[in-house]
Amino acid sequence: MTQPQIRRRGGDAPFVDVHSPAELLARLYALRSGEAPPGLGALAAFAALRGLDAALDTLEAALRDGAHLLVVGDYDADGATGTAVAVRGLRALGAARVSYLIPSRFDFGYGLSPAVAEAAHALGPDLLITVDNGISSVAGVARARELGLAVLVTDHHLPGERLPEAAAIVNPNQPGCDFPSKDLAGVGVVFYLLMALRARLRERGWFGAGRAEPNLATLLDLVALGTVADVVTLDRNNRILVEQGLRRIRAGHCGPGVRALLRVAGRDPMRASATDLAFAAAPRLNAAGRLEDMSVGVECLLSDDAERANALAQQLDAINRRRREIEGEMKAQAETAVQALDLAEAGLPAALCLYGADWHQGVSGIVAARIRERYHRPVIAFADGGDGLLRGSARSIDGLHVRDAIDRLDRAEPGLIARFGGHAMAAGLSLRAEAFEPFRARFAAVVEEMLEGVASGPELVSDGPLPARLLTLETAETLRLGGPWGKGFPEPRFDGEFEVLQARLVGERHLKLRVAPPEGGSIEAIGFDLAEQLTLAHGRVRLAYRLDVNDYRGRRSPQLILESVQPI
Repeated sequence: MTQPQIRRRGGDAPFVDVHSPAELLARLYALRSGEAPPGLGALAAFAALRGLDAALDTLEAALRDGAHLLVVGDYDADGATGTAVAVRGLRALGAARVSYLIPSRFDFGYGLSPAVAEAAHALGPDLLITVDNGISSVAGVARARELGLAVLVTDHHLPGERLPEAAAIVNPNQPGCDFPSKDLAGVGVVFYLLMALRARLRERGWFGAGRAEPNLATLLDLVALGTVADVVTLDRNNRILVEQGLRRIRAGHCGPGVRALLRVAGRDPMRASATDLAFAAAPRLNAAGRLEDMSVGVECLLSDDAERANALAQQLDAINRRRREIEGEMKAQAETAVQALDLAEAGLPAALCLYGADWHQGVSGIVAARIRERYHRPVIAFADGGDGLLRGSARSIDGLHVRDAIDRLDRAEPGLIARFGGHAMAAGLSLRAEAFEPFRARFAAVVEEMLEGVASGPELVSDGPLPARLLTLETAETLRLGGPWGKGFPEPRFDGEFEVLQARLVGERHLKLRVAPPEGGSIEAIGFDLAEQLTLAHGRVRLAYRLDVNDYRGRRSPQLILESVQPI
């Protein structure tokens, strides 16, 4: 495994004059050119969203007519939370009938395709509302119109050359939209639409006479979960949404579904952080869409009954355990396939394309990400998609826009790729089975050409060394709750020299250390999936780490979460 180069964001001694956790947090915000997120009043105004007036006209007419609204969501956590927000919000605003449809990734694939439009039509709706999809569904929206269905598109993905001919489109990334926060997740877009709809209905006298105006802040736990799960950039606007959602969760004001997802993962909702949403709640929600039916996840989020929500969360947890087992098996096979290339790591191709005849489509993206992390190469993991096709999930590295790489190859070799889509760091594609070998060779060549001049090898950005006086439980708690941290506003990471006092393996895959900083004292450290670095963990070492809280049987203590161990 290639050791990362450590680059310090804050210089060699950025915290030498810092003596309290609060001072440290302020310094970390400054290093990110940020601030503690302000309140909801500082959110960007919804009026700048292009297409909003047409969307509000469509929705207001539907509500007044008592129309049947069908929400068509996506099968990931953003789509599931966005669907739940849409259903809950529209019901609270007085819609007579709201239902939802989450197409299976295995039967329909992504988005509002013509087949999904036909399946939706069979449910008898008057209006389709897409959530986290639809901006590229030109054919699907056309088919819906042929069937007499109006479509309101809400999405956040980048559009193609043509926009669907929908009744309205709300997407901050569509051409001509002046909304300042282009990084809203799908759940954020639909939340904004609901806020605008409430304002419109308030102006038109909709509320009163037995119809109460809802508090849409009750949806912010779902908005926070979906935003973090989709790994969108945490710009100022998204940080406000996530922070406000976390505040509600910690205060006990979240829905039973989010609370159950956290608890089944062993996380305390009263101390919830963005990390808990990203690595505890979101994977359990995503597992349903990867292996089975995301409707289980949506029902968990929609449930107002704690007992039912807990039962559904237990079901999602079981699905996630099975997902981890499948992922482990696939990762081991992928490692074997890489080793079979019989090349030194420095001689590996510029990109890795791997295929397993019995691999699971729903887990291939995770496997690609794990192999990418190990070898620092763009990776595409292919699984059997049926009908003679292979379906691949691509994960990239900094410096390579993987969707553009696939597009470049498609233009050079028309017909080699059946279909593809995606963005800079992740993409999906389909190939005929016989095209796999020529694609693998050509893709590696394209990537090598595109990466020419880009620094090779992984890089780890650190905030700098943390003085021993700050390696405390109070500091760990402050950092944990001080975010929200995420893409574009990274969780604090530090590096420094330590003496290894004890080193052992736990659970076969994890490295457990007790280390001493130069100033004295000692602290526990754990490196998840870093078992292979045991041979490096002796004497003086340079560690890259995050400072976190270890809660073991009610005893809370600070510990280092290791990301790199490098001998000195």
